[in-house]
Amino acid sequence: MRAPGLRTVATSRAARPIGDVARDLGLTPDELVPAGAGVLRLPVRLVRELADRERRGHLVLVTAMTPTEHGEGKTVVAIGLGMALERLGRRSVVCLRQPSLGPVFGVKGGASGGGRATVEPRPTIDLGLTGDLDAITNAQNLLASLVDHHIFEGRTPEIVDGSTDLPRASAIEDRSLRTISAGLSQTGHGFPRKAQYVVSAACETAAIHALARDYVDLKTRIGRVLVGRTPSGTAVRAADLGAAGATAALLSPALAPNLVQTAEGTAAFVHGIPYANVAHGTCSRLAIEAGMSLADFCIVEAGFSSELGAEKFVDLVGAETHLNAEVGVIVATVRALRYHGGLPSNAGPSVEAVTKGLANLEQHVQNVRQLGLDPIVALNRFPTDTPEEVRVLEQYCAERSLPYAADSAFSDGGGGAEALAQLVVRAAGRGQTARPLYGPTTPLETVLDTVARTMYGADGVDLAPAAQADLERIRALGEATGPVCIAKTPRSLTDDPHRWGRPTGFRVQVRRLERWSGAGFTVALLGGIITMPGLPEHPAADGIDVMPDGRVVGVV
Repeated sequence: MRAPGLRTVATSRAARPIGDVARDLGLTPDELVPAGAGVLRLPVRLVRELADRERRGHLVLVTAMTPTEHGEGKTVVAIGLGMALERLGRRSVVCLRQPSLGPVFGVKGGASGGGRATVEPRPTIDLGLTGDLDAITNAQNLLASLVDHHIFEGRTPEIVDGSTDLPRASAIEDRSLRTISAGLSQTGHGFPRKAQYVVSAACETAAIHALARDYVDLKTRIGRVLVGRTPSGTAVRAADLGAAGATAALLSPALAPNLVQTAEGTAAFVHGIPYANVAHGTCSRLAIEAGMSLADFCIVEAGFSSELGAEKFVDLVGAETHLNAEVGVIVATVRALRYHGGLPSNAGPSVEAVTKGLANLEQHVQNVRQLGLDPIVALNRFPTDTPEEVRVLEQYCAERSLPYAADSAFSDGGGGAEALAQLVVRAAGRGQTARPLYGPTTPLETVLDTVARTMYGADGVDLAPAAQADLERIRALGEATGPVCIAKTPRSLTDDPHRWGRPTGFRVQVRRLERWSGAGFTVALLGGIITMPGLPEHPAADGIDVMPDGRVVGVV
């Protein structure tokens, strides 16, 4: 490894050899593994050597107000910010989750940015990159298969009928797989039962992949996964079946972070796919550790809005890994402000709706402050924004002394995010550090109540009978303390996707609780949240095609 060097900022998409991007970070080609055109992998050993020696970078957490169904462009803002920091002479790395195939072929499209603020090579990134998604899916399914085989062969420890609920995974959204009948062809020790598939980004293996520190930690976490109970009620884990080694072996090649670049040649790690509600919604810890070791600024995008992605990053990821955010950016759009002011997401201009929608933004400003950071508001500009609507947001921020910048990275690349980058540099100099809302020994019920009241503005939490029964089982394991990953709709601060704005006077209902011992947290399923989405009426897949020369088109 050599010292990082200065470079000239590129202005065209994928203009630089990926080896040059690595050299700018101080990495030499013989330290990295080629993984296809424009992609290099950092060996886990190298990441550990870097991270255990030095973490010099400021961690910038990019979150958002409550989004519409289209998303409000956190990825675009994060990429643009990284490119803008480079223009200001600050070495920067952007850390993003890998796109999940569900949204790519569903409603939101790809997750590699847009316009002039993208990570490259597209659509390679959107359509699987280095196969990490396949490894996660296969590892989850291998573990489920080994559990079924254990039952079929009648091995010890005995797994009692009805206690096996480890789901299988599919990378593609498919509502027909939400509930299935399994074991119908088995005889002997097998038993027919209801089973389910979850989308791969919502399985425990995805969370383990993103949180694992190294190969030893990976195998240990998989070994802790709950796979059933004995007739006496004792927990059976993957390690008890001898399944941890094979599952970890299948997943291990995917543990090395993927190095790519932005449209202007800024380094980017795209690695990890945990869903932003059922799991913790950020890229892998190894990617972040590498970014903080190699750059002055590491920009991390946290899924959905502050009460989901940002809260989980601070309370789940940061608390365990000591990867502490120092700057918090809240992405807002005029479109989302209109929506939370009572209009459809495709509505035309309305100063009145934008003004009403500010109440939703206010909750997210408060949330970031509760997490220990002074927020910066970044307006992701759209061509349909009117000057009058933008002035409403500008005035709101000015009256509250909120740092604010309009961001046009989509159309102008890094140059459109320089004002935001300057605010981020200023904020990083204040030496703030994010703080969790609760400690690791906080009782599970207290965690739920704290997050709901603080982050959502709720009056409290109610547990459905099934959730109460789940809680008793988790208590019996001795694992009924924080952290908790709360899975709820991203479309509202409540557990009801149709309640826009900043509702008051509501309680949220926990429908089920799942203990993810391998990941290290409990998942609380609120309201009507589902772990296997279905495709929308007009999926993005309708517009995706392959050309005679092999080019893939239509991924947006």
